[in-house]
Amino acid sequence: MLSRQEFKTEHAKVIEWITEYFEKIKSFPVKSQVLPGEIYNQIPGQIPEKGTNIDVLLQDLTEIILPGITHWQHPNFHAYFNANSSIESVFAEFITAAIGAQCMIWETSPAAAELEERMMEWMRDAMGLPAKWEGVIQDTASTATLTAMVCAREQVTNFESNEHGVPGNLRIYCSRQTHSSIEKGAVIAGIGRKNVVPVGAKDELTLSAKQLEIQIETDKASNLLPCCVIATLGTTGTVAIDDLKAISKVCQKHNIWLHVDAAYIGTALFLPEYRWIIDGIEDADSFVFNPHKWMFTNFDCTAYYVRDANHLIRTFEILPEYLKTKTRGSVNDYRDWGIPLGRRFRALKLWFVLRSYGLEGIQDKIRQHIELNRYFAHELMKIKGVYLFQDPILNFTCFQWNRQDDPDGKVLQNEMNALLVDRINKTGKAYLSYTKIANEVVIRVVIGQTYVTREDIDDLLQVIREEITLIS
Repeated sequence: MLSRQEFKTEHAKVIEWITEYFEKIKSFPVKSQVLPGEIYNQIPGQIPEKGTNIDVLLQDLTEIILPGITHWQHPNFHAYFNANSSIESVFAEFITAAIGAQCMIWETSPAAAELEERMMEWMRDAMGLPAKWEGVIQDTASTATLTAMVCAREQVTNFESNEHGVPGNLRIYCSRQTHSSIEKGAVIAGIGRKNVVPVGAKDELTLSAKQLEIQIETDKASNLLPCCVIATLGTTGTVAIDDLKAISKVCQKHNIWLHVDAAYIGTALFLPEYRWIIDGIEDADSFVFNPHKWMFTNFDCTAYYVRDANHLIRTFEILPEYLKTKTRGSVNDYRDWGIPLGRRFRALKLWFVLRSYGLEGIQDKIRQHIELNRYFAHELMKIKGVYLFQDPILNFTCFQWNRQDDPDGKVLQNEMNALLVDRINKTGKAYLSYTKIANEVVIRVVIGQTYVTREDIDDLLQVIREEITLIS
């Protein structure tokens, strides 16, 4: 049990552990190789009677915990979407943890509230979002999207749902490739899983504005109430981009809340050449992207923007006596801008990253990742039997491997592509994931780890070549 006076002597051991971790990270298997229960069974069943010193704790961290870690900051982590960190963000997390503030309202830490307000403005303006929009930091895009659904629910029911419960005829529309959090959010918001309507054919990767309008008209004729449309800019499977401008026109015509999910590729908006992605954003109601994915900021940190902050506040405001303050109404009390009452001081790590990198530094890093992806896709095509499922986009490539002696067609091809991913991951040299599109296994590669280099991409290409050779 350490005293604060001992921090000065003991902190060096923790810093040394982190430093060594950074130095050795490329030597660890990217994906943890442990078996289920392996970590659990090494941990005693009860709290120890006597305290443990920091040296033993760090030794156990290395020997017991570290083998069970999948290293998301490894430069050859290319699965899912990145959850990026940076040295600046780590430093900010140190300080945030030391301060230990609970930033639920302005009074409980004025600097936290005002820094958050300014950071959201910095990013809004740098990304080309509407100047009058206001933002708030959420923990994840899943929470932000749930927040949007609840706001949409209250809009369409004139705030009656908050008072009397949710009617059973509300409808949410999205593409078939939209994130699974949409379905989960509909369940939590009381709208219901059956009222989430995927629009379009099963093999379509984006939301069709034309089919959306047809579905809305059909639902209205059946006394169903269109509530919310989710437009996705960068789906998880293939980074497909919905036609926001066309979708926004449909939503405007029918007065339906339009939420824009740009959780991953929202960071690309820092580049003026990719601003076309949000053509039509001025007619949307809410927008989300994750700085903790591709903007070098530790998980968790989600930026959620709304056209009308008053509607957001009215939806979530609860005012018990113990939270009433004299400053209410003249400051932002962010606990009224989302689901949780308690809030971390997340704005500090944004401040550290944005100031340390600067806009040019962020742009340079994003462009480097995009260029590395172009290089990867070009070299990948040189491997026998490999072909791209679609053109590379931003820092994302998806591909398939077709073994030349494939007598059983797509079934065997799916099995072999899934096997290829599994074998690559078991080498520990890289970590990939795959998805299924129109019942075909498609291998995904995301090149967005903060410190990834061309040498790392060459290592990835080599392990792909090796494993294809071994199972050919």
